[in-house]
Amino acid sequence: MTRKLIVAGAQMGPIQRADSRAATLARMIALLEQAAAQGAKLVVFPELAFTTFFPRWPMERNDAELLGNFESAMPNRQVQPLFDRARELGVGFYVGYAELTPDGHRFNSAITVGPDGATLFKYRKVHLPGSDHVKPGQKYQQLEKMYFEYGDLGFPVARGPQAWGRPVLGMLVCNDRRWPEGWRCLGLQGVELVMVGYNSAAYDPNGGESESAELRTFHSTLAAQSNAYMNATWACAVAKAGNEDGAGLIGGSCIVDPNGVVVAQAKTLGDEVILAEVDFDACRQGKEKMFNFAQHRRPQHYGRIVEQVGATPPA
Repeated sequence: MTRKLIVAGAQMGPIQRADSRAATLARMIALLEQAAAQGAKLVVFPELAFTTFFPRWPMERNDAELLGNFESAMPNRQVQPLFDRARELGVGFYVGYAELTPDGHRFNSAITVGPDGATLFKYRKVHLPGSDHVKPGQKYQQLEKMYFEYGDLGFPVARGPQAWGRPVLGMLVCNDRRWPEGWRCLGLQGVELVMVGYNSAAYDPNGGESESAELRTFHSTLAAQSNAYMNATWACAVAKAGNEDGAGLIGGSCIVDPNGVVVAQAKTLGDEVILAEVDFDACRQGKEKMFNFAQHRRPQHYGRIVEQVGATPPA
């Protein structure tokens, strides 16, 4: 049985605050069709793919505009055309969205959908960046901690369908990719492809001038490369990029192999499809040798990682 699959990253250009959901969905379907026409069977969309990056805007918790960015079901009437077209094409996808649960909880979530249109599994973002309050004097806010709760599903994996070679799939969202703990939790479950959607500022979102778009793009790519290598997995990290109402988002969407080598990367800050043929058996080299966890891990010495939050220097 072949274990090769053509995977696409569907980078999206900016979605302005005033853009309609219908216009955004039409762009997503066009990207899906472009990827499918090139042989892709799995397409990765960005974080919060259906909306602008609304956490930069201060809004009241029950503001109608804020609530309009959340999905109370997935799929729903507004996004169903994406699911329908993907099923017609026999293509699965990862997509990030703002989730509003029936009992009122709010998460920055992602799902992976199989080629039959059924959801394989869900992930809720664990590493929320930014602030839980508006910071006076800042031009743009980063209010994920104010609008979302911390993910409560851990770091799940799922087997892809037989037609994909039954790969072990994992998901992260945006800032999660900067924290090795999440990758290692997926690696300890034998992950072979980690899908990541992101909306990362092209400026220091916490204020200051120390981080340029170029540096932040470098760090984004570095995180995908290093963690893919250290967990012997493929990674597909996909951005929403460009200028959203005057606020820049980096691009740099990339597909990385289990050696940490970038095999495809976006060249623009707009809607763009990147592709790679992913050989899941290429993960075996790392998993059986350098990163053979059963042989080489020493968890009895790792307690500090889960027992401690902030750094504690010696006296």
